[in-house]
Amino acid sequence: MYLKHDQITPARLSGIVDAAAHAVPPAFPLDATVAVNPFLGQSDEDLATASARLARVAGAPLTPPRATHAAAMAEGRITDADLLAALDASTAPDKPADLAALKTAAQQGGAPAKSLPTLAELAMAETGTDWPSIIDRTFGLWAAGQFDRGQALWTPAPGRDAYAAWRTWASYDLTPEIAGLAGFCAHAADAPDTPDRAILRASDRLGLTEDAAGSVFHRLLMDLGGWAQHGRWLSWQAELAGGTDDTPAQLLAIRLVWEEALLAHAPQIGAQWADTLAAHARPVVPSADQAVDAILQEAAERAHQRRLAAALVGATEAAPTRPALQAAFCIDVRSEVFRRALESQDPAIETIGFAGFFGLPLAHTAHGSDVVEAHLPVLLNPAMHSTSHGTAQGEHTARIAARATRAWGRFRQAAVSSFAFVEAAGPVYGVKLLRDALGADKTAPGTPSPAPRLDPDPGPDAKAAAAAAALKAMSLARGHGRVVLLLGHGAQVTNNPHESAYHCGACGGHTGEVSARLLAALLNDPEVRAALPAHGVDVPADTLFLAGLHDTTTDAVTLYRDAAAPDHAEDTRRIARWLKRAGAAARAERAARLPGATAQDIAARAVNWAELRPEWGLAGCAAFIAAPRAATAGVDLGGRAFLHSYDWRADDGFGTLELILTAPVVVASWISLQYYGSAVAPVAFGGGTKLIHNVVGGIGVVQGNGGKLRPGLPWQAVHDGDALAHDPLRLSVMIEAPQDRITAILERHPDVRALFDNGWMHLFALEDGQVAARYRPGLTWAAEAAVCSGPGRAA
Repeated sequence: MYLKHDQITPARLSGIVDAAAHAVPPAFPLDATVAVNPFLGQSDEDLATASARLARVAGAPLTPPRATHAAAMAEGRITDADLLAALDASTAPDKPADLAALKTAAQQGGAPAKSLPTLAELAMAETGTDWPSIIDRTFGLWAAGQFDRGQALWTPAPGRDAYAAWRTWASYDLTPEIAGLAGFCAHAADAPDTPDRAILRASDRLGLTEDAAGSVFHRLLMDLGGWAQHGRWLSWQAELAGGTDDTPAQLLAIRLVWEEALLAHAPQIGAQWADTLAAHARPVVPSADQAVDAILQEAAERAHQRRLAAALVGATEAAPTRPALQAAFCIDVRSEVFRRALESQDPAIETIGFAGFFGLPLAHTAHGSDVVEAHLPVLLNPAMHSTSHGTAQGEHTARIAARATRAWGRFRQAAVSSFAFVEAAGPVYGVKLLRDALGADKTAPGTPSPAPRLDPDPGPDAKAAAAAAALKAMSLARGHGRVVLLLGHGAQVTNNPHESAYHCGACGGHTGEVSARLLAALLNDPEVRAALPAHGVDVPADTLFLAGLHDTTTDAVTLYRDAAAPDHAEDTRRIARWLKRAGAAARAERAARLPGATAQDIAARAVNWAELRPEWGLAGCAAFIAAPRAATAGVDLGGRAFLHSYDWRADDGFGTLELILTAPVVVASWISLQYYGSAVAPVAFGGGTKLIHNVVGGIGVVQGNGGKLRPGLPWQAVHDGDALAHDPLRLSVMIEAPQDRITAILERHPDVRALFDNGWMHLFALEDGQVAARYRPGLTWAAEAAVCSGPGRAA
């Protein structure tokens, strides 16, 4: 049926709009960029079905070109056994009949992903006017002001809802009329006064059926690129706080007003539009080509799993003596390289992996700032508040300095005063530009500020409970070394809008020293230490907790000596030497992957304005392993694995296992799939090239002087100039825990189960550090001893 006013209720239409909005992933702003699964709205579909859907609405391929897999087959990296196992696992009704047919298909080029046309595209083909580009430019110009987060000196209609603000803007913007769309200003001014009425009217005028509407709405939201994803982020934030936000619906209403006008402008495209609506109304069914591509992708992932399982066979047992140093790192894959390098310095060193917020769900106010930062995974709400504020006088001075800096910046950027700035300060300012270019004024992450503290102070019992919970989640309730080093991480980069994407995702895109310093302070507090035994945690009296920050760009480590520890002075000096040598080893390993880098110039790359690839971030991530360190000790995992320390025998009630599966595993899958999406579908889900980025509103970047906001990772973050630096594989999760306990947790969390059932992640159970079983859709397991066979230890 058609969506006419007398045939559909607003509630029914609202449900269709809401589903389309939730099919679009959120894009976090630049000041706290975190990785987001671009296929979040398709987690209830398998890869082939999602490929068919996103081809329809975005023209986006979801798998690498077949030539990539064919080359891996020719080189022996993907074996016949991998192909056959993937073919057997596929449930596609029209999959290749046998291995020979699959190998033949792999040598052929598949059909390209092609989206169904919008009315703007049909009108362009008919009239010769590039309406999609005109919409991109005019919409982008308006949206940049509407959603500005403090970058602009002036914005139109501040505080108004998006749809109302756009109607006012569009009623005066003559760009569409100059391009030939006569009467568009009046059309916008006369549009319905609310977005739901506008969507209802447009649905009627465009002839949408209920079967087609959701697909059409999804198509138009994808057509808005990162602007729709920013709108989804606004609604995401509201939902996380228990509220609602209808910005995606408002943006959809705006886009539908454009479609109405273009159909009226070029009514001769009506027949083509009817055919397009019929295609939108058809069920999403993957083609034979999409089924083949999904099977080949599965085979590539099975090949990696085979090599990874074989590598784990070579793990070495840790020494049973008490460690001189236990160093807890974030599970970030970049830590895997440094952990190996550090452990190689001395047998008395043990490393631990845990999410970099160290279990403290903080809302933090930094020194000299009034901004509250969320230092925790984006799936969680803050439960504690902290501050790094110093003395009242010091904070007053810092805030005055910050305001003066902002005022000076606005003076030199403003439309009129900028000319006076150049005349008066140009020659002097050249000195600052030169110092910046040489890195003389740059500070690395972790530059000391006043030590963080909980504010308000919850008292020793509450602090002891929080500290004990953190240690238990780290499987560190007992067996502590003489020094326990808590290492957050951050990245020193220059002239990079996506800087926060290199920081700690578990800390909400911020650097990790706040969480590390605060937990160390709690655990060194005599009152907290005395209360820990009541919470089932025993810490030796001579154990010191020390905080630090690992700079993942330079592999330098900053140590924070927030507590006086004269008895550990020699320990601290020895640890500093170990860290320095480990940093040199890690730089040497990482330099081999960075184009044109040497171990000696990595620090210089961090302060180079023109450096496109100061580091690789999490490129290459492919596995998540939750197990005792003994399962991976001594194994070179190539900086491709998230390593979470976990001992199920010490996990009473399996609460920690549930936390791992529902938080770190999900966050790691978001990271993995964002890199995957940016690599295989860079037009739809990537950030474009850094060479022509312009920052917009503090929200994101555009390419050139305007247009669509570009979400996702820049091309240079996944490509080295010659080939992909990120191998697009869905995450392989390996957990050492009883299978029935894992199954029970998945039963309680259907959203997490869907990620495994539909193949967005693979799940394996380990026994004594070896792969024992593979999870199958439907809460079943299959023995997987065969995965351990095969040559090669490279993961």
